[in-house]
Amino acid sequence: MNRTFKVLKTDMELFGAALVQLHVYVVSVDEELRVTFEDYGGIVEEIAPESVRIAGKIFRRDQLEFRVELGAGKNAG
Repeated sequence: MNRTFKVLKTDMELFGAALVQLHVYVVSVDEELRVTFEDYGGIVEEIAPESVRIAGKIFRRDQLEFRVELGAGKNAG
Protein backbone atom coordinates (compact mmCIF):
# COMPACT_ATOMS: atom_id res chain seq x y z
CA MET A 1 0.00 0.00 0.00
CA ASN A 2 1.41 3.36 -1.04
CA ARG A 3 1.15 6.31 1.28
CA THR A 4 0.56 9.81 -0.11
CA PHE A 5 2.05 12.89 1.52
CA LYS A 6 1.53 16.64 1.10
CA VAL A 7 4.52 18.94 1.43
CA LEU A 8 3.83 21.89 3.76
CA LYS A 9 5.57 24.89 2.16
CA THR A 10 3.85 28.01 3.44
CA ASP A 11 3.35 29.45 6.90
CA MET A 12 -0.40 29.02 6.42
CA GLU A 13 -0.04 25.29 5.69
CA LEU A 14 2.18 24.82 8.75
CA PHE A 15 -0.22 26.83 10.93
CA GLY A 16 -3.13 24.71 9.67
CA ALA A 17 -1.29 21.51 10.56
CA ALA A 18 -0.53 22.91 14.01
CA LEU A 19 -4.12 24.03 14.54
CA VAL A 20 -5.61 20.60 13.90
CA GLN A 21 -2.58 18.85 15.43
CA LEU A 22 -1.62 16.79 12.40
CA HIS A 23 1.45 14.59 12.66
CA VAL A 24 4.19 16.25 10.57
CA TYR A 25 7.13 14.22 9.24
CA VAL A 26 10.54 15.78 8.56
CA VAL A 27 12.26 14.69 5.35
CA SER A 28 15.18 15.64 3.15
CA VAL A 29 15.30 15.37 -0.63
CA ASP A 30 18.64 15.08 -2.42
CA GLU A 31 19.62 16.20 -5.93
CA GLU A 32 18.41 12.90 -7.38
CA LEU A 33 15.01 13.36 -5.70
CA ARG A 34 15.57 10.56 -3.19
CA VAL A 35 13.49 11.14 -0.06
CA THR A 36 14.93 10.36 3.38
CA PHE A 37 12.82 10.56 6.52
CA GLU A 38 15.06 12.56 8.86
CA ASP A 39 12.74 12.52 11.86
CA TYR A 40 9.47 10.85 12.73
CA GLY A 41 8.30 14.35 13.68
CA GLY A 42 5.15 15.10 15.59
CA ILE A 43 2.97 18.14 16.23
CA VAL A 44 4.14 21.59 15.09
CA GLU A 45 4.83 23.69 18.20
CA GLU A 46 6.37 26.87 16.76
CA ILE A 47 6.81 28.39 13.31
CA ALA A 48 9.51 30.97 12.59
CA PRO A 49 10.67 32.44 9.28
CA GLU A 50 13.74 30.18 9.19
CA SER A 51 12.76 27.21 11.36
CA VAL A 52 9.97 25.00 12.66
CA ARG A 53 9.85 23.38 16.10
CA ILE A 54 8.25 19.94 16.06
CA ALA A 55 8.05 17.72 19.14
CA GLY A 56 10.67 19.83 20.92
CA LYS A 57 13.22 19.77 18.09
CA ILE A 58 14.09 22.70 15.82
CA PHE A 59 14.40 22.10 12.07
CA ARG A 60 15.64 24.56 9.42
CA ARG A 61 13.07 25.31 6.75
CA ASP A 62 15.65 25.89 4.00
CA GLN A 63 17.23 22.45 4.46
CA LEU A 64 14.26 20.14 5.05
CA GLU A 65 10.70 19.44 3.97
CA PHE A 66 7.71 19.02 6.25
CA ARG A 67 5.03 16.57 5.18
CA VAL A 68 1.68 15.27 6.37
CA GLU A 69 0.12 12.01 5.28
CA LEU A 70 -3.06 12.53 3.29
CA GLY A 71 -6.04 10.65 4.67
CA ALA A 72 -4.23 9.89 7.94
CA GLY A 73 -7.18 10.89 10.12
CA LYS A 74 -9.83 8.85 8.31
CA ASN A 75 -11.20 5.59 9.70
CA ALA A 76 -10.82 2.57 7.48
CA GLY A 77 -13.89 0.63 6.40
